[in-house]
Amino acid sequence: MSEKTLLVTGGAGFIGGNFVIDQIIGGKSKVVNLDLLTYAGNKATLAPVMDNPAHTFIHGDIRDGELVASLLKKHDVSAIVNFAAESHVDRSIEAPIDFIQTNIVGAFELLEAARAYLEGLSGPRREAFRFLHVSTDEIFGSLGPTGKFTETTPYAPNSPYSASKAASDHLVRAYVNTYGMPGIITNCSNNYGPHQFPEKLIPLVILKGLSGEPVPVYGDGKNIRDWLYVQDHCEALETVLEKGRPGQTYNVGGDTEKTNIEVVTQILDILDDLAPDSKIGKRAGLITYVKDRPGHDHRYAIDAGKMQRELGWRPKETFETGLRKTVRWYLENLKWVDDVTSGKYHGERLGLR
Repeated sequence: MSEKTLLVTGGAGFIGGNFVIDQIIGGKSKVVNLDLLTYAGNKATLAPVMDNPAHTFIHGDIRDGELVASLLKKHDVSAIVNFAAESHVDRSIEAPIDFIQTNIVGAFELLEAARAYLEGLSGPRREAFRFLHVSTDEIFGSLGPTGKFTETTPYAPNSPYSASKAASDHLVRAYVNTYGMPGIITNCSNNYGPHQFPEKLIPLVILKGLSGEPVPVYGDGKNIRDWLYVQDHCEALETVLEKGRPGQTYNVGGDTEKTNIEVVTQILDILDDLAPDSKIGKRAGLITYVKDRPGHDHRYAIDAGKMQRELGWRPKETFETGLRKTVRWYLENLKWVDDVTSGKYHGERLGLR
């Protein structure tokens, strides 16, 4: 096990949980895992590492500056990886205040604690310290039919969620330039894979398709997203921690553009193959088109060329291989689904305002 200790915020969520598991199981670093355990964060995700001595779980809020400061000092942290965020567009339409509090105020408190901690470091420890802020491509807004988002694309967020993430990106950049924070920002495309909360498109379609329920598709289903398998994303973040330059932004994408209806159809076809059900029949018949959500960006596409050129990273999974792995994981982990959906959310549509 490496002597390096990471403070990972939001490490009981989807991407953060996968990152923590990869770090601990792979013997790559020790992890202090700070998570508030809101609806999308669940300790069930961390079952593979909860008893591992290299993993310390803290139930707490990134807005608690004193707590963050104490964790940084106590565990001699060498890097912060900030996943903590409210991350669902539909929920941001329903309750934008939650996104302002976590994504903006939380990022500020985390940066302030990191700034104070950094002032107490010197020499190689100070040089090695990193603040990695994990963000989204949604801060760039919507693309036309051609082109891709690059690291120099102007920000143009269109939802309370993306606006809050844009604000947190700007805070990190400001702390880099004002206080010398060794911050790095990554903006990723849509992730998918194990442990994703079932309100998101791919797990929602898997579970509704498995049970034979109607599968909702917004608008005409032709909105386009660039998909990234979560394990590829975790490896990209590890690469950025090791090789990325402070003050830089890196786009992380899967180079896989798909319309929503293509994604839904592929999932249902895989379910027909892996879990046929004569009572349901061909699951493509479950597709139901519903009214589009407000401010729905038409197309996202990431140019990850900088990651490839400067850091030597590229995704390993194709969408087809990653999607089949994802469907199989949900079929084999329905107990996890039951655990994380035992609260108020039961697959209903959000963001109808």
